[in-house]
Amino acid sequence: MIQIDDVVVSLDVLREKFICNLDACKGECCIEGDAGAPVEKEEVAKLEAVLPVVWDELSHEAQAVINKQGVVYNDEDGDIVTSIVNGKDCVFTCYDERGYCYCAIEKAYREGKVDFYKPVSCHLYPIRVGNYGPYKAVNYHRWSVCQAAVLLGKKENVPVYKFLKEPLIRKFGEVWYEELENVAEELKQQNVI
Repeated sequence: MIQIDDVVVSLDVLREKFICNLDACKGECCIEGDAGAPVEKEEVAKLEAVLPVVWDELSHEAQAVINKQGVVYNDEDGDIVTSIVNGKDCVFTCYDERGYCYCAIEKAYREGKVDFYKPVSCHLYPIRVGNYGPYKAVNYHRWSVCQAAVLLGKKENVPVYKFLKEPLIRKFGEVWYEELENVAEELKQQNVI
């Protein structure tokens, strides 16, 4: 573990390799699991604001869930997460003609229709951020559905923190990320990673 400001970072974030391989997984991380994606309190209003823009992209089942319980709910741990359809699909999950799933919010963002990218927890995956009082913990989450991403990351030699540069800066800021890069470089020189 290393610490930058009030953020503790697992060495796995620096040493493990990862590049999403959508052709292999078809976006399975948006449809598998036992709860929706973690959402920060301030993101709830943003999800509600983009809803009218993405509404027609959503499945009828997702629309029904949203009409009944909203865009988020509290999971069994009390955390705010995106609502899900049939116990798995995020309500913002959509499918293209190839059967790949994608985020309706991200699609609208890329098309310039909204200014919210998607929940930062989705943008950061496979990193999960835990809050522990005065500290945050940044951990690499291993999941079998991402095995192709691990293989591609190893082939291209891209560590998790480099693959996720943009969302890490979004979450913690540019100065913090630069410090992370400096620490990673020092640890490489010391053969720690």
